[in-house]
Amino acid sequence: MKNNKSQNQEKVLLSEERETKKLAERYNVPYMDLSGLTLDRELIQSFPVDFLYRSNFIPLEGNGNVVKIAIADPSNIAVIDSIEAFLGKKVEVCAASERAIHEALRKSETALQVLKNATEGYVMQVVQDKEGRDQDEAISVEKLADQDGSIIKLMNSIIFTAVQKRASDIHIESREAAMIIKFRIDGILGEAMEPIAIKFQSPIISRIKVMSDLDIAERRVPQDGKFRLRIKDKTIDFRVSIMPSIYGEDAVIRILDKDMITEAISELKLSMLGFSDAVLEKVWRYIVKPYGMILVTGPTGSGKTTTLYAALTEIKSPEDKIVTIEDPVEYQIDGITQIPVNEKKGLTFARGLRSILRHDQDKIMVGEIRDPETAQIAIQSALTGHLVFTTVHANNVFDVIGRFLHMQVDPYSFISALNCILAQRLVRLLCPSCKQRVEYSEKELLESSLDPQTFKDTEFYEARGCPECNHKGYQGRTAISEFLELSDVIREMILERKPLSEVKKQAMKEGLEPLRNSGLEKVFQGLTSLRELNKVTFVE
Repeated sequence: MKNNKSQNQEKVLLSEERETKKLAERYNVPYMDLSGLTLDRELIQSFPVDFLYRSNFIPLEGNGNVVKIAIADPSNIAVIDSIEAFLGKKVEVCAASERAIHEALRKSETALQVLKNATEGYVMQVVQDKEGRDQDEAISVEKLADQDGSIIKLMNSIIFTAVQKRASDIHIESREAAMIIKFRIDGILGEAMEPIAIKFQSPIISRIKVMSDLDIAERRVPQDGKFRLRIKDKTIDFRVSIMPSIYGEDAVIRILDKDMITEAISELKLSMLGFSDAVLEKVWRYIVKPYGMILVTGPTGSGKTTTLYAALTEIKSPEDKIVTIEDPVEYQIDGITQIPVNEKKGLTFARGLRSILRHDQDKIMVGEIRDPETAQIAIQSALTGHLVFTTVHANNVFDVIGRFLHMQVDPYSFISALNCILAQRLVRLLCPSCKQRVEYSEKELLESSLDPQTFKDTEFYEARGCPECNHKGYQGRTAISEFLELSDVIREMILERKPLSEVKKQAMKEGLEPLRNSGLEKVFQGLTSLRELNKVTFVE
């Protein structure tokens, strides 16, 4: 069932569409549904970006002396006249909702045009920032277009573009002769714009430091900070990491769109993450148990925290006290007590976890186990009647066992406390609008450890790229996983220090599906490509 917030959002969107249809009928113009419509990017980018957003319209097609547009308010004669004056042509008017127009503008990459204009019109200035921290600075397309060619404009344009393209991180890398700006979208890094001359490196990094309240004079040691901006009526948090390199300082800015995250988390269910039915059934069996430890493992950015939050969202109830300790708290969930680690003030995972145990809780989530002390307390918590959710960095379910044993925890306590281990990765999903069927050669199949005779008639798909997916060929990500249940036989084998290769054979006998096989299922279903799978899993 959808929650009230989601239902309210749907009502608002439906109401907006209904009002637009009424408006179209009143002014005798056609109503236009922009979803799935192929847009003329060149025509759109021939208009000033701030003009498009300010006037809430998008040009659809040009035919001789007439240009067809979709506008949110077909009664606004002044705007229609100004469009005709700009074009020197007649305008054929259709009505579309403001939300649909802004989404279409986002897909047509008007934000990139803002960034391009900001870079092309770039004039070096010494930035004397008297504003201090820009906690409440607001960015809009109109403001970007009105600013002069300053460092502030360039940084705001980069940030605005990254948010519009739904990037998770902005990377600013110094090279010998240039600065490279990259965005991480769906887990993949890509260059966002033309390289910037290296002489602008110092002012750009200084601007980031001013925004993050960091020491501008310190250039030899790493610094971490954060800032907050309002972009299109949304408050977005940014975490900053500054790192010295041989050519100056590099910066990584993590984008935390709390509104988008909170909305996603409120809707989050385990079934939405992409796990197979068999794995889902096993996960459910363990997250409803009264005590024990549930471990999720995988590299950074593999969706471990999202999985744990999906599990907590599924099982939370007013009857249970759920407490989490994290570094940092990225998602905020109603009904759960969340504690951020603060090592500067002495609040470590271990110290926080000790305090949690005196807080009369039922279920605990430990963001990450990094040291023997935290591991030992988490194990004791699981043994004394608490259900403990946690993550560990490891490559697969068997490496986790080695990680814990190397932390010098008591093997018997660890194995007694542990209920199950879930290893996961994220693979990108092929864009449904433009994916195309491909045929692989025998050599390519063999390199992917697939028998050419067995898979010669299998349908494989690859990415092509279209406006719907920003010409990347991929849209969104899904999880692939392997799930280890600790049966009595496997527990005994681990306690007897049997080689992990033997433990793995036994687990396979008991039904463990390897991570690679889980990914291949997604490939055979046409959800992702073999090339993408080979990037995130080993060919065995």
